[in-house]
Formats: sequence, C-alpha cells, structure tokens
Amino acid sequence: MQFLLATPTRFKWTLSLYPPLWGTGIWVERVSDDFREVVVTMASRFYNRNAFGGHFGGSLAAMTDPFPTLMLMQILGSDYRIIDSSTHIQFLAQARGKVRARFSIDDEMLTAIREMTADGEKHIFSIPVAITDEGEEEVAQVDKAIYIRLRRELRPQAPS
Repeated sequence: MQFLLATPTRFKWTLSLYPPLWGTGIWVERVSDDFREVVVTMASRFYNRNAFGGHFGGSLAAMTDPFPTLMLMQILGSDYRIIDSSTHIQFLAQARGKVRARFSIDDEMLTAIREMTADGEKHIFSIPVAITDEGEEEVAQVDKAIYIRLRRELRPQAPS
C-alpha cells in the first residue's frame, strides 16, 4: 500500500475513500508535505451516533487507527518494520458534532525512534492523539502504540 500513499495528495484521497474510513464518515482533511502532520475529521451522522446522540466510541477509535503507522512508514521509509500494536482510548466527554484528530510527528520523536531501534531491537513507541469537538474541547485522549524495528537485513550483527 505504500506506493499508493507516496504523495500527500494520494495519501489524503486513498485514505478518505478507503471504505472502512469513508463508511464511518471519517475524512482526511489535511496532510503536510512531509507527512509529519495529518488532520482527520468525522461528522456526526445517523450511522455513527450512539443511543445518547454522541459518536460511537468505536468510530472515535477508528478515526485514529491507521494514521500514525502510515505516517511513520512514509517518513522512515522501508528500512523499518512498522506495525500498529495497540490503541488505548480514554473518553473525556460526549463527542457530538464534527470531531477532529490531529496527528503530529516531530523531530524529537523521530530521533528517539532512530536511537531506540539502532541496536536492532524492537521498540514500542507511543504517540498521543487528542480528539476534539467543534469548540476545541478535548473529548477523547488516544494513545497509539506502534511497534518499530529495523528490518532484519539492516540490524547490526551480533559479535561472534
């Protein structure tokens, strides 16, 4: 799938129209040129609301599912094995109306990832994501755990 996402425009449209995301009402609003920032929104629709009129928790979790992993794949390239490991979501308030998640990967994170994986060992890297409502109130805090490791052929050889 990486070749489909090679440019920010392709990344945006491929994921916005990807059936599991599109079908939930999730839309990629913006992708930075360097893939370090992605903004995703989800409008409130009859098919993504719970019995109390707010967004389904599963829809909020789906909003954050593929993005940090795919962003890191684009930024770090094929030298690393990058897999979504887990998602922890804490609901803070009823999520009503249009909600937004902003994913950001900065130089500090990338330096930490490269340093922690340089010896060839795996590392589970945590990326926090806030989901906010139209009034910029935080309605959920998500912690994305991403498995990252240098590909086998690039790992340092153990001394014999």
